[in-house]
Amino acid sequence: MRVCAAAPFASPDVLLGCDTRWHAHDILRVRRLETFDNEPAWVRDAFARAPFVVVRRAQAAAGFLAIGVRGAARNERYGTWARSEDIEAVFRPEALLSRASELAKERAALPVFVALDALRRDASCFDSFTWGPTGSSGFELATGTPTVTTTSDLDLLIRMPNHLTLDDASRIQTALDQHAARTGVRIDAQLETPAGGVALTEYALRKARVMARHANGPQLVADPWAMSSAQTCL
Repeated sequence: MRVCAAAPFASPDVLLGCDTRWHAHDILRVRRLETFDNEPAWVRDAFARAPFVVVRRAQAAAGFLAIGVRGAARNERYGTWARSEDIEAVFRPEALLSRASELAKERAALPVFVALDALRRDASCFDSFTWGPTGSSGFELATGTPTVTTTSDLDLLIRMPNHLTLDDASRIQTALDQHAARTGVRIDAQLETPAGGVALTEYALRKARVMARHANGPQLVADPWAMSSAQTCL
């Protein structure tokens, strides 16, 4: 996030929670957005247009969760906090694939949605893995608010609770690269692992360690699946 509100529970005496009902990249409809000091001027207008937020990776006290607000401009991103009691609905990336068929004709013709539709029709590279769109395409599919532009990238999340072999990672990355070349759209895929979010491109390069983005902060790990169940609050 470009700007982030200070946590409303910043005290060493506060117990941090791990609510598994929501995960990073989930899109939430919330009934209200609390105001914190130094909130950017655009936030209220953005929330009025679309009362939706994106779950982000950060620790929160019980009853709170870390969220992000999207503005109209690319650099308008605001990290803040919501109370779990204010959540009205949740939209997970994998649940948004079916919504692509509901797009208006002029929106469906945008390059990102053309690329996503082609992947939906031939998702063989994902095998049985659960996947879905995030970023601007995911936000538009969840909210109905025009967010994608002609230059948007296609961001994907692939749920990967179990070990992914390097050969399979390379196969998926190669297939996505070929798909991107055919459609003219940049495709960025992130693996959701027990260690956090890991870029597919980085893992497929067979590096000794990869960057895993976790609620506790980013960390370099040799094996994103070598985590205990107690560490899986993402």
